[in-house]
Amino acid sequence: MQEKMAVKLSIVIVNYNVQYFLEQALLSVRKAIIGLPVEVFVVDNNSVDGSVEMVRRKFPEVRLIINQDNPGFSIANNQAIGQSSGEYVLLLNPDTVVEEDCFRLCLEYMDAHPEAGGMGVRMIDGSGQFLPESKRGFPSPLVAFFKVTGFSRIFPKSRLFNYYHQGFLEELENHEVEVLSGAFMLLRKKVLDEIGLLDEAFFMYGEDIDLSYRIIQAGYKNIYFSGTTIIHYKGESTKKGSLNYVRTFYQAMIIFAKKHFHGEKARTFVFMLHVAIYLRAFVTLCNNFLRRAYLPIMDALLICGGLVIIKDLWATHYHQNPDYYQNSFYYINLPLYLLIWQGGVFFSGGYDQHWNLRRLVRGLLLGTVFLAAVYGFLPLEYRPSRAIILMGAAWAVISTVGLRFLLHFIKFKNLSVGRERDLNLVIVGSTSEASRVKRLLAEAQVRSNLIGLVSANGIPKTDAYLSDIQRLDEIVYIYKVDEIIFCGKDVSAQAIMHWMTRLGADIGYRILPNESLSIIGSSSKNAAGELYTIEIQFAIALPMVRRNKRVLDVLLSLLFLLVSPFLIWFQKRPGGFLLNIFQTLLGKKSWVGYASTKDQQKDLPKIRRGVLTTISGLQVPQVDEATIGRLNFLYAKDYRPGSDLDILARSWKLLGG
Repeated sequence: MQEKMAVKLSIVIVNYNVQYFLEQALLSVRKAIIGLPVEVFVVDNNSVDGSVEMVRRKFPEVRLIINQDNPGFSIANNQAIGQSSGEYVLLLNPDTVVEEDCFRLCLEYMDAHPEAGGMGVRMIDGSGQFLPESKRGFPSPLVAFFKVTGFSRIFPKSRLFNYYHQGFLEELENHEVEVLSGAFMLLRKKVLDEIGLLDEAFFMYGEDIDLSYRIIQAGYKNIYFSGTTIIHYKGESTKKGSLNYVRTFYQAMIIFAKKHFHGEKARTFVFMLHVAIYLRAFVTLCNNFLRRAYLPIMDALLICGGLVIIKDLWATHYHQNPDYYQNSFYYINLPLYLLIWQGGVFFSGGYDQHWNLRRLVRGLLLGTVFLAAVYGFLPLEYRPSRAIILMGAAWAVISTVGLRFLLHFIKFKNLSVGRERDLNLVIVGSTSEASRVKRLLAEAQVRSNLIGLVSANGIPKTDAYLSDIQRLDEIVYIYKVDEIIFCGKDVSAQAIMHWMTRLGADIGYRILPNESLSIIGSSSKNAAGELYTIEIQFAIALPMVRRNKRVLDVLLSLLFLLVSPFLIWFQKRPGGFLLNIFQTLLGKKSWVGYASTKDQQKDLPKIRRGVLTTISGLQVPQVDEATIGRLNFLYAKDYRPGSDLDILARSWKLLGG
């Protein structure tokens, strides 16, 4: 009987709600482990996106560990490591793609260098750019200071200022480094047995720094290995622009400092980290505010300035009196006009999609109609002139539309505002896979200008192809290609990464994994991974729709409060009716929500618990689970304010809950 080969490598992937990226990672791993004695673990931290079902269906060889909650990155990795039997353990992120010979090359290096306790590799992001966190130094107080203050960015090659990202070390050479990235962390199992597993005090960040530190303290080396490359769609599992990220990351650094440093050094480090927390939190708040508010602020300044000029001109030339209007115009009328006009743009979604002129103009027109209605109710001293409102509305439309044309030209160097140019697209792969790409793009309603196909395997023998992959750079240059989609079935991960690095970050890159229904990529070095997928789009998940549903809840609550002396007599629970009004006003409830089912609508966008539900008021004796599920699904998919009003119309006697 043939003896079973001992496991050489145990791969551990911790997943949380990144199903499509996990699928691509596992497909790349499946290719890379061919001929190697490898076991693969996926630890799922209570995902609700169908990840578990996908792994069971498509990757039966994977050892799946399912958690009923999210215990964090360290605990989840330790669960799998405890069951592993490999000579080496690889901690791998789910939003990664590995080359076909990645594991073989890494294991050969580790076998030849017994002094190496851990290894990291060269990483690029979804735009083909090198990720500096591939090699890092320990965050001493001075190193942390230069990183927080931005000196590391100003002097990226400096040993003094950019020690954290080891910018002075060559990207394409092997080096001994201090800190490995948790996105790809190859560890010698006997070293883990000696120093212990991941410290479970770290929930998400800092565990890789702590483990790297302990490896060196035990007398081993951490190696940055440039002989292979992986794609890491950085940011997919974490949102680095959030305050939660700032707090969690720096709290992890404080845990690290208190654990490994002592005395004055520890106190200095912790103090600097606390300063960094507040500094980064302040910067993050400012950035987030400016990113969202810069356009409304510029609109307000333009509209306000125009209104003042219109008011002065009208007073001078029509009323023949420059002082005709009272000073109350500045602190009563101006703020009121801005509030109503910009409120109209806000609720029509004009600030959700900056280049959507239709939503912008619609919002301003709705605001003008509302302002005209309000005008008659204002006291006489606050009603300067209908002409100013009409001219102001015209100015608001002209100035805000003009602003968007200007900003669009500065950013994109064209004036096609609201008419996004179709991307020049090239597909690299076989005709059969290219047909699948085109079908998926059509079903996902992605507009593109398909230039043609590029052969992945040698010189093409038919006119269906533009050329072979060796001339891809010429194709990109001649046809001004914006985006390349690689068919993972036909093009090796190694070739994909080669071309991403060679062509640079000015082009978008996406990959269609074999048998997948999603095309995955990233448009910039700072962007999380993005999808072209035929996944169902729920109307109720759109920011504008959710906002309008909340406005409807508030308006209905105020209406119900106004007519409550009459309406309360028809309610079975009068006290519950009044309580529901105030809970809805406070945002704890919505007037309409999902009907409860056994699975609690895990696959639907989350909304507030409803006073009424999708089955309220139905004149049927009993509604089964399947029907409830379909009604909830349709409510989320096709939601409009009329959906709530229809349910309220048939269930108004049940408002007491």
